[in-house]
Amino acid sequence: MLLPRARIARRVRQLGRQISRDFQGESVLLVGVLKGACIFLADLSREIALNATFDFLAAASYGQSNETSGQVRLVKDLDSSIEGRNVILVEDILDTGVTLNYLVRLLRERHPKALRVAALLDKADRRIQPIEADYVGFRIPNHFVVGYGLDYAERYRNLRDICVLRMGKGGPEFASA
Repeated sequence: MLLPRARIARRVRQLGRQISRDFQGESVLLVGVLKGACIFLADLSREIALNATFDFLAAASYGQSNETSGQVRLVKDLDSSIEGRNVILVEDILDTGVTLNYLVRLLRERHPKALRVAALLDKADRRIQPIEADYVGFRIPNHFVVGYGLDYAERYRNLRDICVLRMGKGGPEFASA
């Protein structure tokens, strides 16, 4: 286990308060990056004391591997316009920066009033494209992690804690951080 559920809950509460202060008196649109950010977005939204609405998009760069392909494709686009709106792009993990750079460029072209990024995890050691999140839950070392929405081949998203996964001879197994 890298991050226990109680520690995650405390940090998400702090991020919600910070967003509430930053956008005081305004509404925000939380744009979740499917599928990984759905749990983080749900918990974060309940900690934001503002009028908050949701939309979702999906991008793929990992497939069935624990390594990014380097190619990003949009799998699901937003359902409505973000022009003139305060948008917070909610992502599960910021690592190479490839996917997040792609999504930020895509959303900026749609002229939001403000565009911020909230990432539950930041794995800066893996960054190959420069980008920083405005709201970061935790900075973590270069481990492949699962749980709290993060997956390996669509498995382990439902774990309440964030755990380190390593590849053994028989397939994935949990490791000590």
